[in-house]
Amino acid sequence: MSTASQMLRLALVGNPNCGKTALFNLLTGSRQKVANYAGVTVERKEGRLHTPGGRQFVLLDLPGAYSLQAASLDEAVTRDVCRGFYPGETAPDLLVCVVDATNLRLHLRFALEVRALGKPMVVAVNMMDAARRRGIGIDLQALQRELGVPVVETVAVRRDGGKALLGQLDAMADHLHPPAARDADDPHSDRHVELHAETRRLLALAVTMPTRTARVDDALDRWLLHPVVGLLTLAAVMFLIFQAVYAWAGPLMDGIEAGTGWLGEALGARMPEGPLKSLMVDGIIAGLGGVIIFLPQILILFAFILALEESGYLPRAAFLLDRMMAAAGLSGRSFIPLLSSFACAIPGIMATRSIQDPRDRLATILVAPLMTCSARLPVYALLIGAFVPDEQIGIFNQQGLVLFGLYAAAIVSALLVSWVMKKWRRDKSEHILMLELPSYRIPHPRDVLIGLWERAMIFLKRVGGIILALTILLWFLLNFPAPPEGALGPAIDYSFAGRIGHAMTTVFAPLGFNWQICIALIPGLAAREVAVSSLATIYALSAADDDAAIQALTPVISDGWSLATALSLLVWFIYAPMCISTLATIKRETNSWKRMGFATFYLFALAYVASLVTYQVAVALGAG
Repeated sequence: MSTASQMLRLALVGNPNCGKTALFNLLTGSRQKVANYAGVTVERKEGRLHTPGGRQFVLLDLPGAYSLQAASLDEAVTRDVCRGFYPGETAPDLLVCVVDATNLRLHLRFALEVRALGKPMVVAVNMMDAARRRGIGIDLQALQRELGVPVVETVAVRRDGGKALLGQLDAMADHLHPPAARDADDPHSDRHVELHAETRRLLALAVTMPTRTARVDDALDRWLLHPVVGLLTLAAVMFLIFQAVYAWAGPLMDGIEAGTGWLGEALGARMPEGPLKSLMVDGIIAGLGGVIIFLPQILILFAFILALEESGYLPRAAFLLDRMMAAAGLSGRSFIPLLSSFACAIPGIMATRSIQDPRDRLATILVAPLMTCSARLPVYALLIGAFVPDEQIGIFNQQGLVLFGLYAAAIVSALLVSWVMKKWRRDKSEHILMLELPSYRIPHPRDVLIGLWERAMIFLKRVGGIILALTILLWFLLNFPAPPEGALGPAIDYSFAGRIGHAMTTVFAPLGFNWQICIALIPGLAAREVAVSSLATIYALSAADDDAAIQALTPVISDGWSLATALSLLVWFIYAPMCISTLATIKRETNSWKRMGFATFYLFALAYVASLVTYQVAVALGAG
């Protein structure tokens, strides 16, 4: 078996939270790659497995599924790959069905469905250590006899926890036999009734369970699922995540920014002046830095999400919020992606992968850009500082209240948009949130680190190329053609971007935007905070960074702009089409140019109408 074509293909299947991915990480280590299944955004994880007997296998980690009667895109992929029907995907030679030893009542039913496929299979009873601690007795020999397939125990969080499975794979490699047909597998029988009856029979024969759930789980759930205490606890957890994504990522992002700045200066010092130097320093290096700078936020966010998933808390958070979110056309699973979008919409959109229902996932992706990401803060700080007096209203700061109002407007708008989407979509049925509440457990550092590495690679590979290409295009628009000899104005005024900005005033004049604002909107597509430094450049100001630009610009715009224009621009940035990186992420996550185009159009239309109404009303009230 020296080539991949000669290797047997194994597929890990199982319910969510059965420890399947932890077992996959244990068996493959770093010998794994992550991609997407053809035509969909469901994650595809494949790795190489080496056994003590010297054999090599290709191991595929299929998406978690509660049933082969697919109710979500993930389950449909698992069903089709197991049956050998998925286009472009080779059918597995052997199925390894992973079940949770502490929750066999649910997981054995799925194992019976997998057995009914008639393919060679092994049942891996995982988390046997946790079952023993809870006093759960499992007769593996009885299960093997009754199921008619090999049954082994595994403990995915231990280094030698896959030893029995590896030995079984060695023994089966040359002699793969499908399970014998059983009455419960009769396709003409009442499948649900037969499966439940067979599951109850197996539990009675092979499982001794002193208590249905652990005392610790019951005690924690008594508080964490309480309608008041549970929501307060969730709010505290979300506040910690929210602060960590902002505060902890700051030094790392500053380091990345300093590193790319140093690299640009070092390279620029060794290159002669000219377009090539500008392309390398201002285009490519700055473009790469603009992509990588988001990475700390993404890794911190996903570290929390992975830890919450591993601990068993995340499904409980979704359960607590489901009724509240359902009123707006979303689900409880939408809460964390939307919350994370306050830091950056990119990790928020990526976090929607935890939403199983494709309809709810798409709705969450489309409204995530409405959350007030941190890139808007420099613009808000500039305009609020210039036009809102720094005065106290009772115990509250007036500028702080305006900033809070902007955040609140974004949240309310996202909920309203999702509610409208719910009313317009064809499928108006309510998709019941079905969740397994797994046992609480301590996250394993190895699985969290492997998960973070996967997310980092996915982000850089999927988003980086598009961002880099579009950043180079923006560099070209901002730098060509060069200003004529003796030009007095800023160079940007003579560039393609400058000409576009002047042309844009025809469209944006009703919003109160002048040509300087229109030009600043163009580089602001790369990152919204760039609008501040762009305005400084346009007004021929010398500013080393955004803070300096804000201080220098404040008196200029407070004297040159009307209050109506400032209010209109603030409203524009609440709704405006997101930065290029977010657009690219929407394209990658939905695998659809059409949906990315719809998101861009509806956000632009919403921003235009809201800014138009704001400006015209402000002018009518004498703020113009």
